[in-house]
Amino acid sequence: MSCFKNGEVYHGFKFLQEEDINGIKSKALMFEHIKSGAKLIHLDNDEDNKVFSISFRTPPKDSTGVFHILEHSVLCGSSKYPVKEPFVELLKGSLNTFLNAFTFSDKTMYPVASKNDKDFVNLIGVYMDAVFHPNIYKYEEIFKQEGWHYELDSADKEITYKGVVYNEMKGAFSSPDGILMRKIQNSLFPDTAYGFESGGDPENIPDLTYKNFIEAHKKYYSPANSYIYLYGNMNLDEKLEYLDKEYLNSYEKIQVDSKIEIQKPIGTSKEVVEEYPILQGESEEDKTYLSLNFAVSRSTNPETYLAFDIIEYLLMESSAAPLKKALLAANIGKDVYGIYDNSIIQPYFGIIVKNSNEDKKEQFKKIVFETLKNLVDDGIDKKLIEAAINVKEFQLREADFGNMPKGLIYSIKAMDSWLYDENPLINLKFEATLQKIKKALTENYFESLIKKYLIDSKHESLVIVKPSKTVAEKALKAENEKLKKLKESLNNVELNKLVEDTEKLKKRQASEDSPEDIRKIPTLDIEDIDKKSEEMPIVETEIHGIKTLYHEIFTNKIAYFNLYFDSSKTEQDKIQYLSLLSEVLGKVDTEKYEYGELSNEINIKTGDITFTNNAYGNKDSVDEYNPKFIVKVKVLSDKIVDSLEIINQIVNTSSFESKKRLKEIIQGVKAKMEIAIMQNGHSVSVGRLSSYFSSTGKYNERLNGIDFYRFICDIDKNIDKRYEEIRKNLKAVSKLIFNKDNLIVGFTGEKEIYKEFETSLKVLNIENNNISSSVKLVNVKNSAENEGFTTSSKIQYVAKGFNFRELGYNYSGKMEVLKNILDLNYLWNNIRVMGGAYGCGVLITQSGNCEFYSYRDPNLKETLSIYDNAYKFVKDFNADNYEMTKYIIGTISNLDRILTPRKKGEKADENYFRKISSADIQKNREEVLSTKVEDIRNYFKMLKDVMDKNYLCVIGNELKIKESKDKFNKVTEIFM
Repeated sequence: MSCFKNGEVYHGFKFLQEEDINGIKSKALMFEHIKSGAKLIHLDNDEDNKVFSISFRTPPKDSTGVFHILEHSVLCGSSKYPVKEPFVELLKGSLNTFLNAFTFSDKTMYPVASKNDKDFVNLIGVYMDAVFHPNIYKYEEIFKQEGWHYELDSADKEITYKGVVYNEMKGAFSSPDGILMRKIQNSLFPDTAYGFESGGDPENIPDLTYKNFIEAHKKYYSPANSYIYLYGNMNLDEKLEYLDKEYLNSYEKIQVDSKIEIQKPIGTSKEVVEEYPILQGESEEDKTYLSLNFAVSRSTNPETYLAFDIIEYLLMESSAAPLKKALLAANIGKDVYGIYDNSIIQPYFGIIVKNSNEDKKEQFKKIVFETLKNLVDDGIDKKLIEAAINVKEFQLREADFGNMPKGLIYSIKAMDSWLYDENPLINLKFEATLQKIKKALTENYFESLIKKYLIDSKHESLVIVKPSKTVAEKALKAENEKLKKLKESLNNVELNKLVEDTEKLKKRQASEDSPEDIRKIPTLDIEDIDKKSEEMPIVETEIHGIKTLYHEIFTNKIAYFNLYFDSSKTEQDKIQYLSLLSEVLGKVDTEKYEYGELSNEINIKTGDITFTNNAYGNKDSVDEYNPKFIVKVKVLSDKIVDSLEIINQIVNTSSFESKKRLKEIIQGVKAKMEIAIMQNGHSVSVGRLSSYFSSTGKYNERLNGIDFYRFICDIDKNIDKRYEEIRKNLKAVSKLIFNKDNLIVGFTGEKEIYKEFETSLKVLNIENNNISSSVKLVNVKNSAENEGFTTSSKIQYVAKGFNFRELGYNYSGKMEVLKNILDLNYLWNNIRVMGGAYGCGVLITQSGNCEFYSYRDPNLKETLSIYDNAYKFVKDFNADNYEMTKYIIGTISNLDRILTPRKKGEKADENYFRKISSADIQKNREEVLSTKVEDIRNYFKMLKDVMDKNYLCVIGNELKIKESKDKFNKVTEIFM
């Protein structure tokens, strides 16, 4: 029991209740601040990665994106911390493990996380001051910068729209997947907050006035409308005292009308058609999205909240998913997937077909309802149900959320009921809910839910998102016409005022914060930093003749192991088959299992078995790399043998004989890659750029870049002609790499589990196939391909760089500090703040790559010019000891990112393959800690030399790229 007593008041907070949540090993303590009305929950546990968040209920009343713009703007200076970008100052000099803010459909959340107690308190202070005392009241320029403004540099030029959120949403509204997701929610809930775009529709963002922006903050950013969340091992009494004394005690509780309305059923005939832009040269055939969507129960019902998550997996995600299989078999589209969003008060379930045509909509609906009815009448395969439940249970117990702290994910789950005035714990207590759901193994539990909420639904919509060659042109014409009319309506005085406002904003953006204001941001001292890097546990050993890298880490009875097969002997023209093989394995028939049965077997007996490729570049070389085909496994310790037997089936007996199945997989890969290119164009452009001057980059480009996308497009188009060739190459590549001589195993887990693995590994049945073949590594002759890849998007992804080792420079840990300075000072200010791009940065690798990139960037030529002039900033760089210490602390924070047990093991494997020793890592850290201003300045020549090589790659708007055609050696459409 805690020391808090029900009904007692602690620092203004009334203690309401305490409850154990065994599934997440936490004790929940719930409070309400009497004077201000703020609600607070603490999930108390042994976790040292502490999380804080403050959230507000913010249902939009229009699509101007006011809450999204507020989310950006409140982090641009506050009463106690008046610098222009406190958020960036924290990134520069904090040991945070997470620092961001989110705009959801009905709430805005401001989360931070840190393992360092002093840092954690600093982060809470800056965020609390930001949300309650932002400088938006003082400087209208913040609204203009982060939201939108008219830009006019001189009276004789054209007026344009600028703004960070405006450009971000322009990018979001260029993506068909983004348009689809927005329209699904809008279509199902037209009379509620969900009928609007909380992020802002670019057409509506310019309708938002500064007055309405300020009024939204006044109304909704009140403690009475707030939800404060704490997670981890901390002195709660101290935190309550701080929150009360510094912030909440100065507020009176008020009534905030932020109620979220429930949408009444809309019937079954709602159809919405929306267009998305494609280029003039693109075909419109097979490029339509069809989505059938259903409102499902309430997020405050913990049973349906979790049950439909499982239903979505078993119907749509697994290889055995019956609805997915039926739609693919009927050739309705080339990719099929599902969505289930339970983060709003009325969750919804969607069945999506991609690469289809509008005339297939009736057949699509018919197959969906026929398949669902057959499943209800005949009963769902109990093995499929067992597999789907096991997948979700494994995920819930493992609590591996990648780069997101689990405490943050739990805060989002808590908000899924807390925001709607229900107990915040109901969706966190998954163990009891799972037990109820497991009756599906013996009863028609899922069948009855499918009948009630899908087949008999009175609340559904059909959304069609189809391609258009004219929609982008029309939108641009309308925007230009609107701005032209505006300019014509202004007299000289008004035009000059617009020019003055533009100058005033740019002047503020270019101005520097005073040293006094910068020092108001709380920071750590260099003494707070651990001088020693964390050891990555690794023991090189051998099991049954197989080299093994063992990482002794606590994993809560889960075994994580990777099988690394050397793929260096693969012929260069077959490299892309390695990637295709990784997509195919586990999804085709084997000797013992049909592919649906195989999927069930994997899901029942393991946490997952996946296949991937990687080329591990040697840290000291531009051209040396270690290519691996990787089998990744996570499994409970008592099922290790089962997982190895499944691997035997897959690698030894997978059949590539079904052209139909191969075609389905290839079409799914193509669709997946198109989404990745649209959403992560910065990664794609940087990967392509690397291939111009790096052998590792060229290899990875063939594995998963534009080269691989074009290979997939070609075999998709010509599968009937090329089927025999595809089948033979998959068999040949498989036979070449699955060889015990090629194998190194990486294992992560406790000692007892490792002993179990040692005994079990003899079950792995992979022969030494004695194929004599020499190494066939790709070698690159440096060539400035300088490609421009055109899309119908309204924004750019601009990449430029080269390899500094090729130019005679050596890597040092001090370059990590250089990266931090460029990212959070020069590039942030010039590309994001003044240029209006959503993101930017520079990548600097030990093997020598130095590559600048931008993300959702409205500019192209201007961005390249900023890259080219980076050396001038570095040459003249100056910082006092306080500022340099911050940059160093921020750099250490980037080096010390929190890793899950699995990621720690994989990082140790990566270091091994890249020949990075513990001594190298420690040397790198010491170089970071000893960085001086002069060290940074000394890199000016390296940056100039890198930029002077003039290697660049851009993915972006067709008109923008063609306006700058002199920059490119080749301009081509990216999608085929």
